[in-house]
Amino acid sequence: MWLGTGRALDTGNMDGPGPLGDFLQARRALLRPEDAGLRDLGPRRRVAGLRREELAELAGVSVSYYTRLEQGLSRGASAEVLDAIARALLLDDHEREHLTRLADAGRRTLPARRSRPEKLADETRDLLRAVDGVPAVVLGRRTDVLAWNTLGHALLAGHLDFRGPDTPAGRPNTSRMLFLDPHCRELYADWKRKARTVVANLRITVGRHPRDPLLAELIGELTMKSPEFVALWGDHRAAPCDVASYELRHPVVGTVTVTQQTLSIARSPDQSLIVWTTVAGSPSEEALVLLRQLGGDRTAGARALR
Repeated sequence: MWLGTGRALDTGNMDGPGPLGDFLQARRALLRPEDAGLRDLGPRRRVAGLRREELAELAGVSVSYYTRLEQGLSRGASAEVLDAIARALLLDDHEREHLTRLADAGRRTLPARRSRPEKLADETRDLLRAVDGVPAVVLGRRTDVLAWNTLGHALLAGHLDFRGPDTPAGRPNTSRMLFLDPHCRELYADWKRKARTVVANLRITVGRHPRDPLLAELIGELTMKSPEFVALWGDHRAAPCDVASYELRHPVVGTVTVTQQTLSIARSPDQSLIVWTTVAGSPSEEALVLLRQLGGDRTAGARALR
Protein backbone atom coordinates (compact mmCIF):
# COMPACT_ATOMS: atom_id res chain seq x y z
CA MET A 1 0.00 0.00 0.00
CA TRP A 2 0.66 3.67 -0.90
CA LEU A 3 1.70 16.63 2.03
CA GLY A 4 4.80 17.48 4.43
CA THR A 5 3.34 19.80 6.98
CA GLY A 6 3.41 19.99 10.72
CA ARG A 7 -0.26 19.15 11.16
CA ALA A 8 -1.80 15.74 11.35
CA LEU A 9 -2.26 13.86 8.08
CA ASP A 10 -5.61 14.84 6.62
CA THR A 11 -6.52 14.62 2.95
CA GLY A 12 -9.72 16.60 3.39
CA ASN A 13 -10.17 20.35 3.67
CA MET A 14 -6.99 21.70 5.22
CA ASP A 15 -9.01 24.49 6.87
CA GLY A 16 -11.67 22.08 8.15
CA PRO A 17 -12.19 20.38 11.47
CA GLY A 18 -9.16 18.10 11.20
CA PRO A 19 -8.95 14.31 11.50
CA LEU A 20 -10.78 14.11 14.85
CA GLY A 21 -13.68 16.27 13.71
CA ASP A 22 -13.91 14.46 10.38
CA PHE A 23 -14.02 11.12 12.17
CA LEU A 24 -16.77 12.24 14.57
CA GLN A 25 -18.88 13.71 11.77
CA ALA A 26 -18.53 10.63 9.58
CA ARG A 27 -19.37 8.16 12.32
CA ARG A 28 -22.32 10.24 13.54
CA ALA A 29 -23.68 10.25 9.98
CA LEU A 30 -23.62 6.44 9.94
CA LEU A 31 -25.86 6.08 13.01
CA ARG A 32 -29.62 5.96 12.61
CA PRO A 33 -31.79 7.18 15.51
CA GLU A 34 -33.11 3.68 16.09
CA ASP A 35 -29.55 2.35 16.36
CA ALA A 36 -29.05 4.58 19.39
CA GLY A 37 -32.46 3.89 20.91
CA LEU A 38 -33.98 7.20 19.80
CA ARG A 39 -37.38 7.73 18.24
CA ASP A 40 -37.10 8.36 14.52
CA LEU A 41 -39.16 11.39 13.55
CA GLY A 42 -39.58 10.19 9.99
CA PRO A 43 -38.49 11.47 6.55
CA ARG A 44 -38.36 15.15 7.57
CA ARG A 45 -34.91 14.77 9.11
CA ARG A 46 -32.49 17.05 7.28
CA VAL A 47 -29.27 15.26 8.19
CA ALA A 48 -27.95 11.77 7.62
CA GLY A 49 -27.61 9.92 10.87
CA LEU A 50 -27.81 11.52 14.29
CA ARG A 51 -27.96 15.25 14.88
CA ARG A 52 -25.23 16.85 16.96
CA GLU A 53 -27.63 17.56 19.77
CA GLU A 54 -28.76 13.93 19.81
CA LEU A 55 -25.20 12.66 19.99
CA ALA A 56 -24.33 15.19 22.69
CA GLU A 57 -27.32 14.07 24.76
CA LEU A 58 -26.36 10.42 24.42
CA ALA A 59 -22.79 11.21 25.47
CA GLY A 60 -23.86 13.42 28.37
CA VAL A 61 -22.03 16.54 27.18
CA SER A 62 -23.31 19.96 26.18
CA VAL A 63 -24.23 20.58 22.54
CA SER A 64 -21.89 23.57 22.39
CA TYR A 65 -18.96 21.53 23.67
CA TYR A 66 -19.57 18.65 21.28
CA THR A 67 -19.97 21.12 18.39
CA ARG A 68 -16.60 22.70 19.19
CA LEU A 69 -15.04 19.24 19.29
CA GLU A 70 -16.40 18.38 15.83
CA GLN A 71 -15.31 21.75 14.46
CA GLY A 72 -11.76 21.30 15.70
CA LEU A 73 -12.09 24.22 18.12
CA SER A 74 -11.59 22.15 21.27
CA ARG A 75 -8.61 19.84 21.79
CA GLY A 76 -8.84 19.06 25.47
CA ALA A 77 -11.36 16.24 25.60
CA SER A 78 -10.75 14.04 28.63
CA ALA A 79 -10.58 10.26 28.52
CA GLU A 80 -14.00 10.13 30.22
CA VAL A 81 -15.58 12.36 27.58
CA LEU A 82 -14.00 10.39 24.74
CA ASP A 83 -15.25 7.16 26.28
CA ALA A 84 -18.77 8.57 26.54
CA ILE A 85 -18.69 9.71 22.91
CA ALA A 86 -17.37 6.32 21.84
CA ARG A 87 -20.27 4.61 23.60
CA ALA A 88 -22.76 6.97 21.98
CA LEU A 89 -21.27 6.29 18.55
CA LEU A 90 -21.32 2.51 19.20
CA LEU A 91 -17.62 2.23 18.39
CA ASP A 92 -15.87 -1.10 18.74
CA ASP A 93 -12.56 -1.52 20.54
CA HIS A 94 -10.42 -0.74 17.48
CA GLU A 95 -12.44 2.36 16.68
CA ARG A 96 -12.18 3.55 20.30
CA GLU A 97 -8.41 3.26 20.15
CA HIS A 98 -8.44 5.17 16.86
CA LEU A 99 -10.57 7.93 18.42
CA THR A 100 -8.14 8.24 21.33
CA ARG A 101 -5.14 8.44 19.03
CA LEU A 102 -6.79 11.18 16.95
CA ALA A 103 -7.57 13.17 20.09
CA ASP A 104 -4.00 12.78 21.37
CA ALA A 105 -2.56 13.90 18.04
CA GLY A 106 -4.80 16.96 18.06
CA ARG A 107 -3.39 18.10 21.41
CA ARG A 108 0.17 18.22 20.11
CA THR A 109 1.86 20.18 17.34
CA LEU A 110 4.80 18.16 16.09
CA PRO A 111 6.89 18.61 12.95
CA ALA A 112 6.52 16.14 10.13
CA ARG A 113 9.05 13.37 10.44
CA ARG A 114 11.46 12.56 7.67
CA SER A 115 10.53 9.20 6.23
CA ARG A 116 13.29 6.66 5.80
CA PRO A 117 13.12 3.50 3.70
CA GLU A 118 12.05 0.54 5.81
CA LYS A 119 14.59 -2.23 6.25
CA LEU A 120 14.07 -5.95 6.60
CA ALA A 121 15.89 -7.47 9.58
CA ASP A 122 17.87 -10.64 9.00
CA GLU A 123 15.66 -12.44 11.53
CA THR A 124 12.57 -11.49 9.53
CA ARG A 125 14.14 -12.73 6.32
CA ASP A 126 14.92 -16.01 8.07
CA LEU A 127 11.29 -16.21 9.22
CA LEU A 128 10.04 -15.67 5.69
CA ARG A 129 12.30 -18.45 4.44
CA ALA A 130 11.03 -20.77 7.20
CA VAL A 131 7.42 -20.46 6.01
CA ASP A 132 8.29 -21.26 2.40
CA GLY A 133 5.53 -23.88 2.24
CA VAL A 134 2.77 -21.25 2.23
CA PRO A 135 2.38 -17.95 0.37
CA ALA A 136 3.89 -15.23 2.55
CA VAL A 137 4.70 -11.53 2.28
CA VAL A 138 6.32 -9.04 4.66
CA LEU A 139 4.56 -5.67 4.58
CA GLY A 140 5.85 -2.41 5.97
CA ARG A 141 3.95 0.34 7.75
CA ARG A 142 2.53 1.77 4.52
CA THR A 143 1.80 -1.67 3.02
CA ASP A 144 4.92 -1.62 0.88
CA VAL A 145 6.08 -5.15 0.06
CA LEU A 146 9.43 -5.48 1.83
CA ALA A 147 9.86 -9.12 0.78
CA TRP A 148 7.87 -12.09 -0.45
CA ASN A 149 8.58 -15.74 -0.93
CA THR A 150 8.19 -17.42 -4.31
CA LEU A 151 4.67 -18.68 -3.60
CA GLY A 152 3.50 -15.36 -2.15
CA HIS A 153 4.71 -13.56 -5.26
CA ALA A 154 3.10 -16.12 -7.56
CA LEU A 155 -0.23 -15.95 -5.74
CA LEU A 156 -0.56 -12.16 -5.53
CA ALA A 157 1.56 -10.58 -8.20
CA GLY A 158 3.19 -13.00 -10.61
CA HIS A 159 2.99 -10.29 -13.28
CA LEU A 160 5.45 -8.12 -11.32
CA ASP A 161 9.21 -8.47 -10.98
CA PHE A 162 10.03 -10.80 -8.09
CA ARG A 163 13.01 -8.58 -7.21
CA GLY A 164 10.90 -5.43 -6.96
CA PRO A 165 10.96 -5.32 -3.12
CA ASP A 166 14.77 -5.27 -3.15
CA THR A 167 14.81 -1.60 -4.22
CA PRO A 168 12.99 0.80 -1.84
CA ALA A 169 11.95 3.14 -4.66
CA GLY A 170 10.51 0.27 -6.70
CA ARG A 171 8.71 -1.68 -4.01
CA PRO A 172 5.19 -2.82 -4.88
CA ASN A 173 2.51 -1.44 -2.58
CA THR A 174 -0.49 -3.68 -1.90
CA SER A 175 -2.92 -0.80 -1.34
CA ARG A 176 -1.91 0.88 -4.58
CA MET A 177 -2.07 -2.45 -6.37
CA LEU A 178 -5.55 -3.22 -5.09
CA PHE A 179 -7.04 0.04 -6.36
CA LEU A 180 -4.91 0.81 -9.40
CA ASP A 181 -3.60 -2.50 -10.79
CA PRO A 182 -6.17 -4.31 -13.00
CA HIS A 183 -4.61 -7.71 -12.19
CA CYS A 184 -5.21 -7.25 -8.47
CA ARG A 185 -8.73 -5.91 -8.99
CA GLU A 186 -9.59 -9.06 -10.92
CA LEU A 187 -7.88 -11.36 -8.43
CA TYR A 188 -10.48 -10.92 -5.66
CA ALA A 189 -13.94 -12.34 -6.35
CA ASP A 190 -15.38 -9.91 -3.78
CA TRP A 191 -13.13 -6.94 -4.52
CA LYS A 192 -15.33 -4.47 -2.65
CA ARG A 193 -15.04 -6.38 0.64
CA LYS A 194 -11.28 -6.57 0.29
CA ALA A 195 -11.12 -2.87 -0.53
CA ARG A 196 -13.16 -1.94 2.56
CA THR A 197 -10.80 -3.97 4.72
CA VAL A 198 -7.68 -2.36 3.27
CA VAL A 199 -9.03 1.18 3.67
CA ALA A 200 -10.13 0.54 7.26
CA ASN A 201 -6.64 -0.73 8.04
CA LEU A 202 -5.10 2.37 6.43
CA ARG A 203 -7.22 4.48 8.79
CA ILE A 204 -5.65 2.68 11.74
CA THR A 205 -2.18 3.35 10.33
CA VAL A 206 -2.89 7.03 9.77
CA GLY A 207 -4.08 7.31 13.37
CA ARG A 208 -0.81 5.81 14.59
CA HIS A 209 1.41 7.83 12.25
CA PRO A 210 -0.41 11.11 11.52
CA ARG A 211 2.72 12.96 10.36
CA ASP A 212 4.23 10.40 8.01
CA PRO A 213 4.81 12.22 4.69
CA LEU A 214 5.12 9.05 2.60
CA LEU A 215 1.88 7.73 4.04
CA ALA A 216 0.27 11.06 3.19
CA GLU A 217 1.57 10.77 -0.36
CA LEU A 218 -0.01 7.33 -0.67
CA ILE A 219 -3.39 8.53 0.58
CA GLY A 220 -3.16 11.55 -1.70
CA GLU A 221 -2.34 9.43 -4.74
CA LEU A 222 -5.21 7.04 -4.13
CA THR A 223 -7.56 9.96 -3.52
CA MET A 224 -6.61 11.51 -6.85
CA LYS A 225 -6.73 8.31 -8.91
CA SER A 226 -9.50 6.15 -7.42
CA PRO A 227 -13.11 7.33 -6.86
CA GLU A 228 -13.78 4.04 -5.05
CA PHE A 229 -11.02 4.82 -2.57
CA VAL A 230 -12.46 8.30 -1.98
CA ALA A 231 -15.88 6.85 -1.18
CA LEU A 232 -14.49 4.28 1.25
CA TRP A 233 -12.05 6.73 2.87
CA GLY A 234 -14.92 9.13 3.52
CA ASP A 235 -16.79 6.88 5.97
CA HIS A 236 -13.82 6.80 8.40
CA ARG A 237 -14.18 3.14 9.34
CA ALA A 238 -11.11 1.96 11.25
CA ALA A 239 -10.23 -1.70 11.71
CA PRO A 240 -7.05 -3.76 11.42
CA CYS A 241 -6.50 -6.54 8.92
CA ASP A 242 -6.24 -9.66 11.07
CA VAL A 243 -7.89 -12.86 9.75
CA ALA A 244 -10.20 -13.13 6.75
CA SER A 245 -11.06 -15.64 4.03
CA TYR A 246 -11.12 -14.66 0.37
CA GLU A 247 -11.96 -16.33 -2.89
CA LEU A 248 -9.26 -15.60 -5.44
CA ARG A 249 -9.61 -15.96 -9.17
CA HIS A 250 -6.04 -16.72 -10.08
CA PRO A 251 -5.08 -16.40 -13.77
CA VAL A 252 -2.94 -19.58 -13.69
CA VAL A 253 -4.58 -22.08 -11.29
CA GLY A 254 -8.17 -20.82 -11.22
CA THR A 255 -10.37 -20.36 -8.15
CA VAL A 256 -8.56 -20.60 -4.82
CA THR A 257 -10.11 -20.04 -1.38
CA VAL A 258 -7.52 -18.84 1.12
CA THR A 259 -7.46 -17.59 4.70
CA GLN A 260 -5.26 -14.52 5.10
CA GLN A 261 -3.64 -14.02 8.49
CA THR A 262 -1.62 -11.03 9.68
CA LEU A 263 1.14 -11.83 12.15
CA SER A 264 3.05 -9.18 14.08
CA ILE A 265 6.85 -9.13 14.04
CA ALA A 266 8.17 -8.58 17.56
CA ARG A 267 11.32 -6.61 16.73
CA SER A 268 9.71 -4.61 13.92
CA PRO A 269 6.30 -3.55 15.25
CA ASP A 270 5.47 -1.53 12.11
CA GLN A 271 5.97 -4.59 9.91
CA SER A 272 3.72 -7.62 9.46
CA LEU A 273 4.07 -11.14 8.10
CA ILE A 274 1.06 -11.97 5.94
CA VAL A 275 0.40 -15.64 5.20
CA TRP A 276 -2.31 -17.38 3.18
CA THR A 277 -3.44 -20.88 4.11
CA THR A 278 -5.92 -23.37 2.66
CA VAL A 279 -8.01 -26.21 4.06
CA ALA A 280 -6.06 -29.46 4.16
CA GLY A 281 -6.96 -31.79 1.31
CA SER A 282 -9.06 -29.18 -0.47
CA PRO A 283 -8.94 -28.28 -4.18
CA SER A 284 -7.48 -24.94 -3.09
CA GLU A 285 -4.55 -26.71 -1.41
CA GLU A 286 -3.98 -28.68 -4.60
CA ALA A 287 -4.06 -25.43 -6.58
CA LEU A 288 -1.33 -23.94 -4.38
CA VAL A 289 0.78 -27.08 -4.79
CA LEU A 290 0.49 -26.67 -8.56
CA LEU A 291 1.28 -22.97 -8.31
CA ARG A 292 4.35 -23.75 -6.23
CA GLN A 293 5.57 -26.23 -8.85
CA LEU A 294 5.01 -23.76 -11.67
CA GLY A 295 6.70 -20.99 -9.73
CA GLY A 296 9.71 -23.18 -8.98
CA ASP A 297 10.03 -24.09 -12.66
CA ARG A 298 9.96 -20.41 -13.68
CA THR A 299 12.53 -19.50 -11.04
CA ALA A 300 14.86 -22.28 -12.15
CA GLY A 301 14.50 -21.21 -15.77
CA ALA A 302 15.26 -17.59 -14.93
CA ARG A 303 18.40 -18.61 -13.06
CA ALA A 304 19.57 -20.74 -15.97
CA LEU A 305 19.39 -17.72 -18.28
CA ARG A 306 21.67 -15.61 -16.08
